[in-house]
Amino acid sequence: MEGKQVRLFFIDAMRAWAILMMLQGHFVDGLLDMAFRDPENIGFQIWKYFRGITAPVFFTVSGFIFTFLLVRQASAGLENPRISKGIKRGLQLIFLGYLLRMNFFGLLKGEVYGSFYFVDVLHCIGLSILGIIGIYQLTRNSRKWLFPSVLLTITGVLFLFEPFYKTWNFDFLPYAIANYFTKTNGSVFTIIPWMGYTAFGGFLAFVFNRFKSHKFLYPTAISMASLLGLALVFLSSDFFMTLFKWTGISLFSNIYFNNYLFIRLGDVLVVFAIFMLLRSYLNRPLLLRLGQNTLSIYVIHFMILYGSFTGIGLYYYLSFSLNPLFVIPGAILFMVLCSYLSLRYEAREVAIKGAVAGIPKLLLEKTDPAVQLLQKSAKAVIVRMMRILGMAKN
Repeated sequence: MEGKQVRLFFIDAMRAWAILMMLQGHFVDGLLDMAFRDPENIGFQIWKYFRGITAPVFFTVSGFIFTFLLVRQASAGLENPRISKGIKRGLQLIFLGYLLRMNFFGLLKGEVYGSFYFVDVLHCIGLSILGIIGIYQLTRNSRKWLFPSVLLTITGVLFLFEPFYKTWNFDFLPYAIANYFTKTNGSVFTIIPWMGYTAFGGFLAFVFNRFKSHKFLYPTAISMASLLGLALVFLSSDFFMTLFKWTGISLFSNIYFNNYLFIRLGDVLVVFAIFMLLRSYLNRPLLLRLGQNTLSIYVIHFMILYGSFTGIGLYYYLSFSLNPLFVIPGAILFMVLCSYLSLRYEAREVAIKGAVAGIPKLLLEKTDPAVQLLQKSAKAVIVRMMRILGMAKN
């Protein structure tokens, strides 16, 4: 029972905090006038630092939740119901990631704009979930600690060798595939190194599930997360410089000069410790509902801010144009609006999904010119995508 409560009150509260931080972060970063982005301003420094924590926390918590639900099942292998659900969820996230970047006006012309292929949060989390499932399946007949060991190793390798692979453009891969590995073409997030945070969340989930009935779980977890987190934040850079001086290996000095991955990992652990410490105060229905509906909140915020399907959103009209007097209350209203719409969607989810599911049938039954044009455009888009992926000839 305690393990279940922790998942509800501790992890869901973290997810709610992370998604709200993401909303205000995207709003402010997209609309604040460049003239007010003063790196010497203490307020802007604090905002920028905490904005940088959001994505690592979100990726780590996503990996934690999925893996915790996966490993706590008594059944193993394909009999584990979380396998099929995870595959479905992972593919759904990747599909939504592309759908949100689809431009309807381009679709009508049979064109796919380059931004459609940019990889973002949903793509990476979806692919990370599929990766965790694959690792789980490959290690399920081995020693129990092999699964978390592989997850932790993935985190270490991706973070340690980031100075090397970040310079690669992966131009030997098809454009759409290369975007999962490099930001050269415009991707916001890439599977490397961001799967490292999701894998680390999976590692934490396994350890937590293993010791969930331990009498001193929370005091031990809070102490270890705090100490290790603070060490990564304040000592990891000097540690890598020391390794460079001892070994002469340039990799360690490269990490020292851009040590954001390990520092952010420390931030994540500190956030975990804080939420565990406050767990008895987090049993708030609204907070938990927000934490359980982060996907719909993300989708709604993307549509309003960036104008999914049309390209016309708040960013289209107000990008880099507002001063703090408008941005700050605007960000608060934006968080409230997206949260409200998400909860309204939750209340009508079944009816909305039923209506959406009927659209393909409706399109197939209709033969008017407008629908025929849409069908023709969709076919052209599919052919173009296959060519880009190397699956069809020009």
